[in-house]
Amino acid sequence: MSNKYLFNTLTGFFVYLIVQVFLLKNLVLFGTAFCFLHVVFILLLPIETKTTPAMLIAFSLGLGVDIFYDTLGMHTAALVLVAALRSNWIKVLTPRGGYDEDLIPSVLNMGVGWWLSYSLPLLLLYHFLFFYIDNLGTDLYLPVLFKTISSTLFTFLMGMIVQVLFYKRKRGI
Repeated sequence: MSNKYLFNTLTGFFVYLIVQVFLLKNLVLFGTAFCFLHVVFILLLPIETKTTPAMLIAFSLGLGVDIFYDTLGMHTAALVLVAALRSNWIKVLTPRGGYDEDLIPSVLNMGVGWWLSYSLPLLLLYHFLFFYIDNLGTDLYLPVLFKTISSTLFTFLMGMIVQVLFYKRKRGI
């Protein structure tokens, strides 16, 4: 792991945390669509990132968000699950030739179709687990489902906008 990679990861960690906590905390569309952009940070970790470091990063990021949201570990649990399943999901989507080294799985590097098949199931899982834990035992299945779908789409669109505006495409050598 190079110093540049470590610096970029730490910088991205704090930027996503600060943006989530101070800008996106109160951004809710129509009372149902929440933007949890910090999940996109975990999805944008380089492809060769192992499961354990990804889970530790997800735990730290989720805990930071939970502290400011007063959600008692709900973000942490959902984010750690996404980080745990991320590597296996990437293996399912890996082409025969594999991926380049240090490749960031972004829209610009992989294309919209790949990003859609990669991120949408993981975002859906994150939002479903978060809202399910939030409404645990209250028999509000339709509101949970509606919040899950609308928040997943909102986060997905915001994640694509962030990638197009702030990420660079990795060029081949």
